[in-house]
Amino acid sequence: MYRYLYYFCALKKSRKISLMKNPLAIGIDIGGTNTDIGLVNPDGKVLKHKILKTAEYDDHHPYILDIAGSIRAMLSESGVSEVAGVGIGAPNAHFDTGCIGADTANLRMKKEIPICEMLQRILNIPVTLSNDADAAALGEHIYGGAKLMQHFVTITLGTGVGSGIFVDGRLIHGHGCMAGELGHAIVNPLSDRLCSCGRKGCLEMYASARGICQTYREEAANGEFPDTFKGSELTCKDVGEMAVAGDPLALKTYDTTAYWLAIGMANAASFCSPEAFFLMGGPTRAGEALLAPLRHYFAENLLYIYKDRISIQLSELQANDAAVLGAAALVHLK
Repeated sequence: MYRYLYYFCALKKSRKISLMKNPLAIGIDIGGTNTDIGLVNPDGKVLKHKILKTAEYDDHHPYILDIAGSIRAMLSESGVSEVAGVGIGAPNAHFDTGCIGADTANLRMKKEIPICEMLQRILNIPVTLSNDADAAALGEHIYGGAKLMQHFVTITLGTGVGSGIFVDGRLIHGHGCMAGELGHAIVNPLSDRLCSCGRKGCLEMYASARGICQTYREEAANGEFPDTFKGSELTCKDVGEMAVAGDPLALKTYDTTAYWLAIGMANAASFCSPEAFFLMGGPTRAGEALLAPLRHYFAENLLYIYKDRISIQLSELQANDAAVLGAAALVHLK
């Protein structure tokens, strides 16, 4: 039943969710520095972790063998003989082919990686691959605050801005499995902020960690509020902590961030009519410093037919395990 699951992705661009008979799953989050492998139970608890140093590999063959070895060791140590499958969240992930694309940024392995085919052959376990934002949406649906929702959007705020979209109980992949690039929606066409995609004014340049830092520096240069940051290198974490402490420059920075993020979300609401937006990632740790102005600007820019019908919530996934939980949730795609 589960064999060659990923081969069928090209035939059906959106997938329903099905809870497997065996509720245990393996989730793998592939990052440029580390690969986090976790054994996840149906309550969304990561029972065991294994970590590989992604940055140490320049050839995908030993890398995949080590992933397989880590999974086998994890199952043996946990006394588990069988799992429903393996889900993988990765950058430049091609859901329809089960491959991580060649020349993926932050990976030393520069050739295309047929990770689903190789792992499935080694482990004889079904393997599913998707990008981290889609995985996050699935994680929220299976383990988090969207369990009872059929229509919602997750937005991941971090180095970039990603989104996963659920409509009518299905995760939307789109043509070429490239749906959900809300971070690259242009919200400010007059901006001079050049995005990594080559265009100017993308949402990512305002709502990502680097965008928030750039806004802070620009607001500091305006001189309206004193710059109280004393560190040698500003981080988004610094801005968030200052905002929580009531620093006026940091609060102004998050107000500006909220404004542009709200415009992106209001536009997204017009094409997918969600019940809720779920936010996750480092910038959300600023809490109400972000959420209060975000709700205000969202309501201000939202098309009137959606007024008071869409909530803005923080993800209910544990921050440290969110990526692994999202990956594990991919196992439940039908």
